[in-house]
Amino acid sequence: MVTSRADADELMPVTVGGIDTEWDGRQPSVLLVEDDPGDALLVEELVADSALKMRLRWVRSMSEAAGVLATERPDCVLLDLHLPDASGLEAVSLVKAHADQVAIVVLTGLAEEQTGLSAVTAGAQDYLVKGRVEPELFGRAVRYAIQRKQAEQAAVALQASLMQAQENARLERGLLPRPLLRADGVQVVARYRPGRAQALLGGDFYDIVQSADGTVHALVGDVSGHGPDEAALGVALRIAWRTLVLSGITGVEQVARLEEILVAERARDEVFATLVSLSAVPGEHRATVVRAGHHGLLLRGAREVDWVEVPGGPALGLIPGGARWPTAELLVPPGSSVVLFTDGLFEGHVSRGPQRLGEEGLLELAREAAGLAPDEFVDRLIGEAEGLAEEQGGLADDVAVVHVSWN
Repeated sequence: MVTSRADADELMPVTVGGIDTEWDGRQPSVLLVEDDPGDALLVEELVADSALKMRLRWVRSMSEAAGVLATERPDCVLLDLHLPDASGLEAVSLVKAHADQVAIVVLTGLAEEQTGLSAVTAGAQDYLVKGRVEPELFGRAVRYAIQRKQAEQAAVALQASLMQAQENARLERGLLPRPLLRADGVQVVARYRPGRAQALLGGDFYDIVQSADGTVHALVGDVSGHGPDEAALGVALRIAWRTLVLSGITGVEQVARLEEILVAERARDEVFATLVSLSAVPGEHRATVVRAGHHGLLLRGAREVDWVEVPGGPALGLIPGGARWPTAELLVPPGSSVVLFTDGLFEGHVSRGPQRLGEEGLLELAREAAGLAPDEFVDRLIGEAEGLAEEQGGLADDVAVVHVSWN
């Protein structure tokens, strides 16, 4: 049975074949916007006779359609171009304004095929001529219109994804610098691994620079939070650090300048950054370290590894203008290396429970790998930490590691 809704509440679901066709997501949902009861009845008959089973709702004006689209998202809108409150291509524009992700099939008269083509150009997926459509063609047109709209949305999403990937690549280039070394005798292994939970790059950063006098400078830092703002801030701090090093500004003054930049550039007042900066002169068995809110580092000998905590001050941005950072001297025996890293390396879980690897767990892994070559040592640490966290999806935070030694 096909029942005309000419005298009923147009916002109620149409009854097709004796079944209440209220939208439930199991079949394509269609909103018919048509002010002529006779034409609406024709569409109901086409729905009943077509092979495509669909959910149909009928309204008589654009204002009523806007009310439905404010709360519902049909798969397709069957749109008459001669409504009491919208006509022609204006009707197409209004539907797109209310629900741009919905497919539109325009209903035209015999003498309006050119208008139908213009509607497709304006954003509709197809048009049908009233009185000249068979049920099979009608069902196919609606199905194809929905598929074309879905393909269009997928193409838009793909383009957005490509643009995001390009932005990420630019950010990554800033986060992954090439070590600037001027002489032999300095060995550097650096790794950066984005956390699996981030859709974008995080704020971990690192750098290695050898100044004109031969001094080796290394940096590892971590901006709180994840996303484009934090990644951009990490890039800004890294570039500023390299500029300060090449300008001869190191130690506590360098960290103070970096805090000024963080405060000026951060998107929110609660954003802060931790870092550890190291300076060493080749031939000398010591290094100068400034630590701002960062955890300890690893001192790696030929057969052993120790966790070292040098005196430090608060993270950048926690006490703007009021923080103090001591300069610490670290003894580095001949043949030893220093490993700087961010906390993503040891904050991963080691099982399905709440237990994390932690500093002691990382130190144990490092001692097991102590005899490996520098690049193998770093890769082993990251690989083991990832493996232990695999049951919970891997490491959730970014990881930056710098392994540096000098003769």
